[in-house]
Amino acid sequence: MKTNEGVINTFIEAGITRGFTLPGLGITWSLPAFYDRQEEFELVLARSEQSASVMAQVAGKLTGKPGVLMAQGPFATSTGAFGILEGYFSSSPMVVITDTSCYDGFAQHGVYQTMTGDYGAGDAFAVLKTMTKYATYATTPTEAVYGTQLAIKHAMTPRQGPAAMIMRTNIIRAEVPEDARARLYPTEGYLRRTPMVPDREALQAIAEALAGAKAPVIIAGNGVYMSRSGEKLQRFAEAQGVAVASSYHGKGVIDETCPIAVGMMGNWASASANRMVQAADVILVLGCSLGPEYTRFRDAQMMRPGDQTIIQVDTDPHNAGWVVPVDMAVTADVADVLDFLLGAEGPKAGVFDGRLRRIAAIREQNDYGVLPEYKTAPGTVHYADIMRGLGGFLEAQDLLTLDAGTNRIWATSRLPLRHPHQLVAPGGIGGMGWSTPAATGAKITCPEKRVTGLIGDGGFVMTMDAVATAAEQGIDVVYVVANNAGLGMVRDNLGNQRIGVDFMDHDFAKVAEGLGGSGLTVTEADQMGDALREAHGRSGPVVIDVKVDPAASHRDCSDYGDLMDPATLK
Repeated sequence: MKTNEGVINTFIEAGITRGFTLPGLGITWSLPAFYDRQEEFELVLARSEQSASVMAQVAGKLTGKPGVLMAQGPFATSTGAFGILEGYFSSSPMVVITDTSCYDGFAQHGVYQTMTGDYGAGDAFAVLKTMTKYATYATTPTEAVYGTQLAIKHAMTPRQGPAAMIMRTNIIRAEVPEDARARLYPTEGYLRRTPMVPDREALQAIAEALAGAKAPVIIAGNGVYMSRSGEKLQRFAEAQGVAVASSYHGKGVIDETCPIAVGMMGNWASASANRMVQAADVILVLGCSLGPEYTRFRDAQMMRPGDQTIIQVDTDPHNAGWVVPVDMAVTADVADVLDFLLGAEGPKAGVFDGRLRRIAAIREQNDYGVLPEYKTAPGTVHYADIMRGLGGFLEAQDLLTLDAGTNRIWATSRLPLRHPHQLVAPGGIGGMGWSTPAATGAKITCPEKRVTGLIGDGGFVMTMDAVATAAEQGIDVVYVVANNAGLGMVRDNLGNQRIGVDFMDHDFAKVAEGLGGSGLTVTEADQMGDALREAHGRSGPVVIDVKVDPAASHRDCSDYGDLMDPATLK
């Protein structure tokens, strides 16, 4: 067995059957082994390391099994870092296979591309250590196979995330010694584990705190998303009259049109969620870091340790009580906590009715779910019109990917999602250009789903190569480009000091045709729904070029104003 054969065999033993690549040097030398196992492992060729990394990260996010990125050392650690960093901050399971590009013994001679860490070289191991849960540098064939086994183990073990195995290039085609002193074993034995068992007394304390609360709120985070526990959460919250707000990673885990939903919290989010959290006496945080962006950067009125009872549940004990001090930190999978709570005793009837009235009042006072009408320049639409079109179109079989900037803010704050777990959004580094390869990767990973990607024109140009990949893969996916001919959010923030933010108005429908797909153009608000239906009725990738009024602002839907005094929220 050669090293490359051992690596592909390890993936198959672990039940991993797909990877994404743009090969070069050592990764090229790995491919003959993958060629021999094509019936067991699908290797998807992307057009850039950036897009390949996002596709791999999304595969992990959607399946809970590591998505695999294979790319040459200097590029896996640079352009490929985009998806790796997103996976690191979003806790997406992911395995990165790369090499040192050292040209069989010339690493110490300053050969170009070298990533061994020698003088005159870059250092792939040092770079990947900064953005992965685990990284190993294999200098022998045995280390490469065992390192792959450990990378899979670390990527899958809570808290999940990316792991990397970097190979010295000259070992990739070498034979794995049969009598190696560090003996190799089948992969399965390294991956066995039993789930953590939550403390029953702690679970009972959570149930009692919620039952006795006047205005309880649950904050749903990435833990709810990754454990696919949204349906359990909604059943419990509706039965007990508990409001559900979400972090960015937790948006859309429940039906956001149901009576207990108040939306996503934070600066660029739903005002009703912020007011509801502010009014709460008991806050149960499920799998959310409570990062500053969710608490409006420590707004003193929003979350008030010592005044409110704050309970935080996370699979990683380091995360509970990390950003905000808590009254109780519970190490558990949120799915197990919700299983227990579903059997717990609820509040008295009068308390239950009061809870629902309070939630309804805060939703109404803050225009929850309302999409205003905006006048726009002739031949353009507003972001609100895009949200209206998406809201009327998305069904249970849909997945929606988001990107960065103004289009994302409108979606997170003003697009209530009716079907749990249909949102696929970047929230780690949240970089521009994520949505197009994410939509492509989502369709490859979940071919039974109808996939739509929402992205701005700035982000689309960064990674529109993923449209070509969709065409080459023969998949049906739709990309909605909110085209305001510029960097909308940056432009908004600059005000009348506008510089470095304006682009030409490109014809992305024609671009789509050149990349092997087809295109539509939207210039009127009432065209949006019809365009989505027509695009999804076609075969292959389709780009909808939506001409957005450059004056449309993210500030119209962001909760930048001062929060109300707690005394007014009775």
